[in-house]
Amino acid sequence: MTSSGFVALAGRPNVGKSTFINAVVGEKIAIVSDRPQTTRRAIRGVVASGACQMVLVDLPGVQRPRDALTARMAHRVQQELEGSDVALLMLNGEQGVGPGDRFIAGTLADASMPVTIAVNKVDRLSKGSLMTVLHEAAELDPGADVFPISARRGSGLQELVEHLSSLMPEGPFMFSEGSVSDQPLELRLAELVREAVIRRTFQELPHAVEVLVEEIERPRDGLARVRALIWVESESQKAIVVGAGGRMIKAIGTAARREAERELGCQVHLDLSVRVRRDWRGDEGLLDRLGIG
Repeated sequence: MTSSGFVALAGRPNVGKSTFINAVVGEKIAIVSDRPQTTRRAIRGVVASGACQMVLVDLPGVQRPRDALTARMAHRVQQELEGSDVALLMLNGEQGVGPGDRFIAGTLADASMPVTIAVNKVDRLSKGSLMTVLHEAAELDPGADVFPISARRGSGLQELVEHLSSLMPEGPFMFSEGSVSDQPLELRLAELVREAVIRRTFQELPHAVEVLVEEIERPRDGLARVRALIWVESESQKAIVVGAGGRMIKAIGTAARREAERELGCQVHLDLSVRVRRDWRGDEGLLDRLGIG
């Protein structure tokens, strides 16, 4: 008899959910940065272990809606929680338990599903600090099992995955053998470009960038041509992305192309252009086109 189900990864922004899902799946399916609110869509990663298949749903960090973009992200979080079998509440061990964690724990308690708590980044804690945060985590939900992990180093992940697998309901596998995600190729490539932009414009453009892959061509075996648009909200932001003499956009393209070649397994010609769309985060039509929400 097989078992399968959905595990919703909930937590404040920047607790390490994307790093966790990449580590457990064994492939990069969610982009990672040190900036909060990097994840904008619910990203599914498939983990198969024997007769069990788990679908990990990397949710956007829970936050107060400020515009159409963050309102859609919050709505997506609620939808995914309602459709999941188990919730995994992830905490940032370095920061300890705060009001945001307590709010999310209360939301999960109302959702009437089994909850497991993972305290991430424990490799950065002293023994005393670790014991304190584990005690605080246990108080969030007395019925939840608490696991100390380091998604970056991989410690504690096997025990956590085995525990989550034991909570999956009986049922057939939902994805074919070998599947790691349900994201379309265009979105995966767009996210790799956005990651390259975020990492190189860390201070200047934390949340003002989005990427849309418009076309993927394969003119011959071993070569793919990818054309992508980088959206920003002002001419000054466009100037930052392009850089003096085009040096920044060249560096972004080089980094994103390397990641795209790993993803596609072939040589990639990446054509990037930058366009200004003022207040795109409040533009419902563009958000539809970008597949957010």
